[in-house]
Amino acid sequence: MNTVEKHIDESLPKTVRSNTEDNGTLIGLPKPYNVPCTGGSFQEMYYWDTYFLNRGLIIKGLVSQAKNNIDNMMFLVEKYGYMPNGNRTYYLKNSQPPFLSMMVDDVFTADNDKEWLRKAYKTLLKEYDFWMTKRMTPIGLNQYKGNPEIAIRDRMCDGFLRRIGARPENITDDALSCQYVAICESGWDITPRFGFHIEDFCEVELNSLLFAFEKNMSKFSRVLGISGAEEWEEKAQNRKVLMEKYMLKDGIFYDYDFRNGEISDKFTCASYYVAVAGLASKEQAKALKDNLFRIETDYGVAVTEKIYDGGKNSYQWQYPNGWAPLHNIVYRAMLNYGFSEDAKRIAQKYANLVETNFEKTGNLWEKYNVVTGGNDVKAEKTNSGADMPAMMGWTAGAYIEAKKIINEN
Repeated sequence: MNTVEKHIDESLPKTVRSNTEDNGTLIGLPKPYNVPCTGGSFQEMYYWDTYFLNRGLIIKGLVSQAKNNIDNMMFLVEKYGYMPNGNRTYYLKNSQPPFLSMMVDDVFTADNDKEWLRKAYKTLLKEYDFWMTKRMTPIGLNQYKGNPEIAIRDRMCDGFLRRIGARPENITDDALSCQYVAICESGWDITPRFGFHIEDFCEVELNSLLFAFEKNMSKFSRVLGISGAEEWEEKAQNRKVLMEKYMLKDGIFYDYDFRNGEISDKFTCASYYVAVAGLASKEQAKALKDNLFRIETDYGVAVTEKIYDGGKNSYQWQYPNGWAPLHNIVYRAMLNYGFSEDAKRIAQKYANLVETNFEKTGNLWEKYNVVTGGNDVKAEKTNSGADMPAMMGWTAGAYIEAKKIINEN
């Protein structure tokens, strides 16, 4: 066991919290849950962060705690009709990328608990309905949106402006507030990926996750012996057809600007979700492999290509930053389609990045600079690398899975 693995094993129990009653802004949850940090900031459970941590927990044999996290999410879906960003009242303004069906599938694969799956299936119907009724566009694909009423009421534009440090041109405060909650819902807060027009886009990773959702619900229907499997398959295939119609360019899936009828020209790690979801053809997966050079560096994979806005603003979800969840998505995308050498190479780079910085700092971090190999990250005005807290969460989960891929391939 190396020093990073030892640190993770010793620290993971310190990220478990138990709060069954509401307390101020904290929403009580019925089961013990994981938070991203052992102390300081981020002392609540987050939606998409927990997916990546859960994968690490399962590999470590901590299936019961991974299931606890999901049970808490199902509690929140039942309470609010969707899974919020996290269990804080101020996170009710938006959701996050819908990983819940994949989380359920991971745990069910590990423990084969059909009674639990039956309960989860009913709750997943509500989560799916939220995305299909509250986040649908006229072209039949989905988008991130957040809650515009809360955004405008609470002047979310103020937080947006503090973070990027400069005022975008030709946009009202209300529109900027809506932008902010939508970008928070994407999890990529903040990024130049959409300019300042996220409301115009259908996002490639969101629709890939919903394709996986539909495929999982078909699988669960069959496992549980209930009707609906064929209908779920039809939903998934219809989504695939639409994604290929609107998002596919030169073998790669991109975000689609449905208001202006344009495919984005920004290549990001989001394109790799189609391969994790199993939506890509073999040819499309090879196109992803052949385009790794656009984001891969000596130390890992950057969130985006080296593009955007001439340095006018500062964003944490852009080149040269490399984030734990997106490394995980990229090396799993490659592994899913048989590109094991590429998967192992990316996983090794990520493991090396974590280990090298742990030797220097004694901590794990949520993002790294994949050009320098350090934690001197590009960040927003109120989110500098110097004041970022030490991380466990998805950094630990992505590292655990990277080491598994390295050792098995």
